Formats: sequence, structure tokens, C-alpha cells
Amino acid sequence: MSNVQRIARNTTLLLVSGVAGFVLGFFFTMYVARHLGAEGFGVLSFALAFTAIFGVLTDVGLQTLMIREIARDKSLAQKYLGNVAVLKIFLAIITFGLIALAINLLHYPAETIRVVYLIGLSVVFGAFSTMFYGIFRAHERMEFEALGGVLSGALLLAGALYAISHEYSVVGFALIYSIVSAVTLGYSFFISAWKFTMPRIEVDLVFWKETLRQAWPFGLIAVFAALYYYIDSVMLSFMKGQDAVGWYNAAYRLILVILFVPTAYFGAAFPIMSRFHSTSKEYLRFIYEKSFKYMLILAVPIGVGTTLLASKLILLIFGLGYLNSVIALQILVWSMVLIIVNWTFAQLFSSVNRQMIATTVVIVCTVFNVILNIILIPKYGVTGASISTVAAQFVGFAVYYVWSSRIGYGIPIRDTIATVIRVVICCAIMGVFVFYLKNFYILAVVPMSALLYFVVLYIIGGIDKEDLNLLKQIIRRESSEKV
Repeated sequence: MSNVQRIARNTTLLLVSGVAGFVLGFFFTMYVARHLGAEGFGVLSFALAFTAIFGVLTDVGLQTLMIREIARDKSLAQKYLGNVAVLKIFLAIITFGLIALAINLLHYPAETIRVVYLIGLSVVFGAFSTMFYGIFRAHERMEFEALGGVLSGALLLAGALYAISHEYSVVGFALIYSIVSAVTLGYSFFISAWKFTMPRIEVDLVFWKETLRQAWPFGLIAVFAALYYYIDSVMLSFMKGQDAVGWYNAAYRLILVILFVPTAYFGAAFPIMSRFHSTSKEYLRFIYEKSFKYMLILAVPIGVGTTLLASKLILLIFGLGYLNSVIALQILVWSMVLIIVNWTFAQLFSSVNRQMIATTVVIVCTVFNVILNIILIPKYGVTGASISTVAAQFVGFAVYYVWSSRIGYGIPIRDTIATVIRVVICCAIMGVFVFYLKNFYILAVVPMSALLYFVVLYIIGGIDKEDLNLLKQIIRRESSEKV
């Protein structure tokens, strides 16, 4: 199987899981948000954001390092798994302690504190699940992670329906997160022991020191990425109350769900990009440039379509109580566009051992986002938080683009402009189509507009012969050429 086919196979598996997760997550978010109302949904969203900021301390970059190193040398799997498991035990204890200390010092209501405890417990379980998922990714066996994602989504939805039927409070929904995380951990442990390697506790202090030394830049990225993604909800909670958090997260959760596509793609591509850094810079550049093009082609029409259909989407999914989420969705979707494109740069820098560049960019974006939040949230609330998020991602894109050229992986400007022009033309045609049909059945308008976009893109040359040849390799799986 060629490398293109391997990326395609693993991307497809994660995409199938992502689609299933999208559907399951869609209904989960809809039912929970409607049942709890803006305030209750705000409490749950605050707890998820608050614990996620601390949750990065359970990993400190260990998973990314594991994937990169084991992808290059599979014999290291047992060594990494045994030592990282012990490290994570200590990190998990510290993390949960910090969560408990911080939420009590902030003097939130007792119900909110209980919700944070339960969500914090699910974060601890999730830290060990992702460790095993790292083993799956390093071996390029994404089907096991895909199945785990579907299992988790299905259990969350089933739990939510049960909780709704029994009129559970927000605390009951938080308990569901903990139970599902525990079950998912059991599944990932079983698969690792069955198919790959049984974790054997190992304490190699020299290995710990070197591993943490290499992992901390990845961990720093994760810390600031968590701050970037979730600080808006925490700051809204302080400044505007839980209703605002609920409105903001109704839009933000839809954006995060859409990100399953690039998550699946780069989950499959990253191990191969890491290996090519050692074996073939030419093939690494090929995958990187194609990834940039495909992410751009994918992201922009989603931004255009969501902007035009935002009011229908919010009313359909969440109801009249979330009308304040419409403007947030129309703005936030453009942060998703930039996130998808920026992901290409971040994966490149990590795969070529230049993770400190990605770390620096994330720090700059986070600081910029926090400063803008302080300025805009008090006056503009949810809208201000949304604008801050988009502006920070744009700064990140500019820095990434310049820095990629400095390390010899710059995207040719002429090619970028040509792709952007074609995408804009297609989006304009698609946008007119959506605008005039937006009052029709939305589940029919979306696929028709997507089909129109890709047909026009093909006609004007946005999808070229090289892209079609890659598609043929993926479908036929006959080529033995190592791309």
C-alpha cells in the first residue's frame, strides 16, 4: 500500500468515525442544550472549558512525542507506554488537585463545583485513553481510535437521553461524562493489550528526563491551545454570567464538531510526515503542500455556507432561547476556517522537529486573544469574544505563513493566490445558490450547494490532473509507488 493510500485509508476511517461522531454529537448537543436551557448549558460548558485548560497538564506533550518517535521506530512502543503510563499517574493526581483547588478558590456555587469535579474526573480518564490512542496512531491503525470515538459518542447520547427522560440536573449530565470516559478507557486498554502491547509499569528516570525534555514544547503548545480554545468561556462566565457562556458555546460547539475532518486527516498524515522528515524531504513537501491546498478548498465554503445559514441552524438545533448565538456562529465559523488552514503549518513544524515555532505562534495567538477579550467582552459580550477568537487566528495564520518560508517550506505565493481565486469564485456562485434557497429544507440545500461548489471547482481547474491521479490511487489501491 502506497503512502497516499495509507493516509487515505486512515483518514477515511477517522472520517467515518468523525461523521458518526458529528451525528451523535449533533443530537447530544441539541438535546442537552434544549433540556438544560442557556444557563444550565452554560454551567456544563464552563466546566468543560475550565477542566480542559487544566487537563493539558495530564499529557504535557507526551502523546505527540510518542506518536512521532514510535512511528519512526515501532520497537519503542513498550518503552514509551510503560514509562508514560507512570508519568501520567502523577500528572493526573496533580491536575485533579489543581482543578479542585482553583474552582473552590473562585467561590462558584456548590452545584457548579460538583459539575467541575465530575468533568475533571472524566478528563483524568481521558488522559489515559489518549495515551493508548497514541499507540494506535503510531502504528497507523486508526480503525481502533475510530471505533473508540463512535463508542464514546453513542454512550454520551444514550446517557443524555436517559438523563433527559429522568429529568436529571446538570450534575447528572456531568456524571455521564465521567462514566463514558471510564468505559472508553477500558476499551482502549483492552485493544492495546490485545493488538499491540500490554502496558508494563516501568520507571526509567533517565528516559523520563529525556522524554520530558523533548515533550515539553508540545505540552506548551497544548497549554496555550487549551487557553486559546477555552479561555473565552471562562472569561464570559466571570464577566457576563452563565447565560452568555451557554449562547457562546451553542455556536462554538458546532464549530468544534466541524473540525472532525482536519482532525481525521492530520491524525492519519502526521505519522507519515514525521517518517518522511527522516527519509524524504521531497515527499514531505509534497504532502504538506497538498494538505494546505485541500484544507483551503474544504474550509472556505464551510465558512460561507454557515454564515448564510446561521440563523436557520441555530433555530433548528437549539430553539428560540439561543437567538443570541446566531451572530456568534456567523463570526466564529471564520475562526474554524483559519484553524483548519493553520493546522497544516502546525503539523509540518511538529513533524520536522521545529515544534517550538508552533509553540511560539500559539502563545502569541493566546495572549492576543486574552487581551482582546478583556477589551471587547465587557462591552460586546458574546460578539466580542467571537471577534477576539477570529482576530487571534488571523494573526496566527500570518505568522505561520511567514515562518514556513524561513525554514524552507514556504507555500508558493503564485499557487496560493491561484487556489484562493478559484475558491472565492466557487464560493460566490455557491453563496448565491444558498442565499436564494435558504428558506428551503436545509438538509437538501447543504448537499446540493456542496455538489455545486465542487463541480464548479473542477470546471475552473481547482482540482487538477495530479489531484485526480491521487484520487485514483486512493480508490484503486493498486499503485506501489511510494509518494
